[in-house]
Amino acid sequence: MQLNHYNTNFKKKSFPIILISENVTNAPNIGSLFRISDAFGIEKLILCGETVSFGRKLTKTSRATEKVVKYTLSNSALEVIETLKNKGYQIISLEITNKSKALHTFKFSKEKPIALIIGDENFGISESVLKASDDVIHIDMYGQNSSMNVVQAANIALYEITKQLL
Repeated sequence: MQLNHYNTNFKKKSFPIILISENVTNAPNIGSLFRISDAFGIEKLILCGETVSFGRKLTKTSRATEKVVKYTLSNSALEVIETLKNKGYQIISLEITNKSKALHTFKFSKEKPIALIIGDENFGISESVLKASDDVIHIDMYGQNSSMNVVQAANIALYEITKQLL
């Protein structure tokens, strides 16, 4: 028998992780970020950028998780990062760069809370945010393409981070 929301044995758990999206603007992607934030028990979702808007497409994709996930809106990812650094967060960007480290080999600290940054659907994470990050990680890929959907990438990264923090 397939299980549903009411008869699964999943235990609720929360993790000291803040997910920061820098200029993610596609409403279904934002809705999906709410949904995965709930699924992975993260502390908070921070949506950065000037064009974040809530609407029918977002709420359809989020499946009402925007009502239960803590979130804030901010115009500046850099300001958010500075605030979190001062609170002791390790700032980790998810982006492929010439210095990024493979996600599957990266060891996440259990001693400090984590701020995971994901970037714009077309242009990724800005250079200024990458420079402000403590570490940059990437997901190894084996096909022709060198990128994947921002929500898919966030899912993979959050799975690995929460697996290590358990």
